[in-house]
Amino acid sequence: MMTVPNDIAGTAALAICESLLLALNDRNILPEREIVGVLKDAAAAHEFAPPGEKDALHAAVAALINNILAGGNSVRRR
Repeated sequence: MMTVPNDIAGTAALAICESLLLALNDRNILPEREIVGVLKDAAAAHEFAPPGEKDALHAAVAALINNILAGGNSVRRR
């Protein structure tokens, strides 16, 4: 089995999740406000993670999710 570098796996996971959020919204399964809530919850989980060795990682993940929210990438704003 081939190993995949974390950055490739992470980028693929992000693209898949964004596509799923868009599909859920397009099919009226989740409204925009709930999708935004999911993203805010995910960011908060990293913003308020217990201090430790991975502080920089948590900060970077929270910043990325907040940038996605600011850019509207995961929700087609109407």
